[in-house]
Amino acid sequence: MDKLDILNQRAKGTMLEFLGIRFTAVGDDYLEATMPITERSCTPAKIGHGGALMALAETVGSCLSFLKIDTEKQDVRGLEINGNHLSAATGTVTARATLLHCGRRTHVSEIKIRNEEGKLVNVSRMTNFVIDK
Repeated sequence: MDKLDILNQRAKGTMLEFLGIRFTAVGDDYLEATMPITERSCTPAKIGHGGALMALAETVGSCLSFLKIDTEKQDVRGLEINGNHLSAATGTVTARATLLHCGRRTHVSEIKIRNEEGKLVNVSRMTNFVIDK
């Protein structure tokens, strides 16, 4: 199984599956996932809910860190996330997390969420703490 298959398998039965988050691309320093804006992830105005967008950002930021650790000996915990909503999200959005710092105990990622036209709808930054099991 490749990394994307492993991440998508681990998502079953979680909030990721409920929101329709699906991992779609991975590289040495990035991870991408998509999320449809549906009745499960929108506001009454039928645009992407800010909390759902932050859940997507935290998902790709955390999972990117997860791919960088020795999972037999370590785990990852979110330490801090912040985000700016720049425009309304509709359709299917794509989040791309890129590692800015990959230290021994902390990882910092920048996450950009774009709509189907490539317009930036959210930019976030996340810090993860690497812990020993």
